[in-house]
Amino acid sequence: MLKNLANAALFQCGWFACVLGGDGPWLLIGVAVLAVHLLWISSWAKDGALIIGVTVAGTLLDTLLRALGVFQFSEPGPLIPFWLMLLWALLATTLRHCLAWSARPWWRAAVLGAVGGPLSYYAGSQLAGVEFGFDVAPTLIGLALLWAVVFVGLHRLAR
Repeated sequence: MLKNLANAALFQCGWFACVLGGDGPWLLIGVAVLAVHLLWISSWAKDGALIIGVTVAGTLLDTLLRALGVFQFSEPGPLIPFWLMLLWALLATTLRHCLAWSARPWWRAAVLGAVGGPLSYYAGSQLAGVEFGFDVAPTLIGLALLWAVVFVGLHRLAR
């Protein structure tokens, strides 16, 4: 129980550090959160492959959304910024820990994804200066539908 609460609090600290700090020195807080997770809450042997898999999948997904014009970043380049890649790694740390309750039945993951995914992107857009390439309402609806599927898939990956 204590480790799940710590996992949730660490994730939130890492989320804010990444979103508010961008690709600056604040990213060290996100990296520290990842290290604390691997040293105290879990281990590389238990969560390492999941963290890598979720980070790669999330980077590919958000890079595709960037290429489609859904997200517009001030940072140049074809890939998403490093701070968003780190957010995917931090999200992976929650799947077997503080968010494990949402894995079964599958519809819990779908509902949490449909609500939490778009809210996270919206909050991030307001704090990190990321622009939506389309009107906000259709973008959030599209992200809700996408994240309903993505979060179920992430939990399957975590199993």
